[in-house]
Amino acid sequence: MSFALSKDTVRRAISAHSALGLICCALLYLICATGTAIVLYEEWQRFEQRDAPEMTAIAPASIQRGIENVLASERDRPATTHLYVHLPTEALPRTTITTDTQAVHIDGQGRIAAPEENAWAEFLLALHYRLNLPAVVGMSLVGLFGAMLVALTISGIAAHPRIFRDAFRLRARRGDDVATLDWHNRLAVWTIPFALAIALTGAMIGLFYISGAGLAASAYGGDSEAALAPVFGGEPEGDAAPAPIPNAVPALAFMAREYPATRPYYVILHDPGTAGQHMQIVAEHPRRLIFGEYYAFSGGGVFRGTAGMADGTVGQQLAASTYNLHFGNYGGLPVKIAYILFGLAMTVVVATGTFIWLDKRERAGKLSPYLRASWWGLVAGVPSGMAATLLARLALGNDAPFVAIFWTTCLLTVAVWLFRARRTRSGEAVTVGAVLAE
Repeated sequence: MSFALSKDTVRRAISAHSALGLICCALLYLICATGTAIVLYEEWQRFEQRDAPEMTAIAPASIQRGIENVLASERDRPATTHLYVHLPTEALPRTTITTDTQAVHIDGQGRIAAPEENAWAEFLLALHYRLNLPAVVGMSLVGLFGAMLVALTISGIAAHPRIFRDAFRLRARRGDDVATLDWHNRLAVWTIPFALAIALTGAMIGLFYISGAGLAASAYGGDSEAALAPVFGGEPEGDAAPAPIPNAVPALAFMAREYPATRPYYVILHDPGTAGQHMQIVAEHPRRLIFGEYYAFSGGGVFRGTAGMADGTVGQQLAASTYNLHFGNYGGLPVKIAYILFGLAMTVVVATGTFIWLDKRERAGKLSPYLRASWWGLVAGVPSGMAATLLARLALGNDAPFVAIFWTTCLLTVAVWLFRARRTRSGEAVTVGAVLAE
């Protein structure tokens, strides 16, 4: 059985295919641009809320007072299932306690100082992580684009046999498509190791839900917690009977005594105020790429062991190293600056790659003024959208509608470029008509 399509239908299908390709490139560009901005995640938080109390360290007794004060403030709310204490770090020298219903900063004495207000930084992180979509859908989509970036990097190397020999050949002054091609190829070569590392780790993080669900379904009867326990450790059985608030002081004292080389930066209370409560302390290991090790304690502060992120299987250590490698959370400010520079280069590579494709179409006689205008609008719209949301944060506060502002700015910018392209084509048509009339 065969069927024939009209030429008009074929043209429409080709246009739709090109538009879909442009959308894929647009999302990849968005992920690269926001990923570059989110390298300064902690710095953005400090910028957003400059009056929050800061400290280089906090005493265990003050941490315990802060926990008790926060739980006391929630007596009229449903019992929280988890309580997180972010301890001061070099990048974010603040103590913040987060529960199921609130997040607050505490001062050096453990008093509640102010609500945490970093909605813009959280919006930016969510935009990069999941494109403001539901977590499972958004993270999976971003993970797939990470895999796509790996394929683009490898295929780009294979498609240009002289790519390394011409690594320093840059004809930037020409101001034409040759200059665009050189910028694309040179920046791509210089960022190959970075691009592969970021793309691979991004794919691993983004596809976490898909891989975890697949493993749980195939080997653990659909139990996702059991599937992840060999990597991140399991949780003991819960007991909802009432119990005194857990005491973090002995646990922190144990860490200082038994693991003095580590730097605790998170205290996690599971089911606080119940008989089944327990604690975890996440501690950074200097000169290691892992995000940290989980140290488990009972509600009374008795040590129960570690999860194995620092000295467990190769798979555990690899999983624990993925996050820091992807976001540049190691080595301090110099590494962050390097990640920003390489991230900007990757963003330019994605942007110029689409311009190269458009140039090639036009050389083949397939003019694409509206596709080119749409791409210019997106390239300008993403940074404009991020700037607009930051201005909204400064002007309207923590509750500004960041998602709506960002996407509206992007769409308006694309619309402006499309309108300019239409006016240009209309002007050209009028000029051609006048010439023919003469």
